[in-house]
Amino acid sequence: MQKKIHSLLDENIKLMKAVSSDSAGQIEAVAKAIIKTYQQSGKVLLFGNGGSAADSQHIAAELVGRFKKERQALSAVALSVNTSIISALANDYSYDYIFERQIEALGKTGDLAIGISTSGSAKNVIAGLKKAKQLGLYCIGLTGAKGVAFKSLCDICILVPSENTPRIQEAHICIAHIICELVEESLAK
Repeated sequence: MQKKIHSLLDENIKLMKAVSSDSAGQIEAVAKAIIKTYQQSGKVLLFGNGGSAADSQHIAAELVGRFKKERQALSAVALSVNTSIISALANDYSYDYIFERQIEALGKTGDLAIGISTSGSAKNVIAGLKKAKQLGLYCIGLTGAKGVAFKSLCDICILVPSENTPRIQEAHICIAHIICELVEESLAK
């Protein structure tokens, strides 16, 4: 069992080194875009399914609450938390529209949308990013190696170079924590 543990940790370490090498500039650019959004009184809208929905909620909590420092609350909304809205939209339209409709209702020019999908093929996340782009929101994508479809929908798209969902999710939350720390350090002065 320990051999398996070491193997999984080594896999994560190798991937994180690749993310560090390939995506540091994009991570910095995302942090700067979020900082600019907050400086211009915008908000961050986050969305994804399953583990990516949980990541959206986690990131929103770090921004609204605090990451490491006491500071003013930052406006962030995870679009996966309101079960009444989600179930009504899924019932009345289709599950494919649950994020698109919320972006339409809540998003405005000057806001920033973060779509998260390990596969990059989630129809509802793609629809949400398309609507965000149409409404003039700055769009960020977090995805895995197969998420090439995200690139054309996003101003910045971070593709974690893996097809292994758990490793992609681990990288996404690490990337998000780095971004939250950079945003907080800039805005908590």
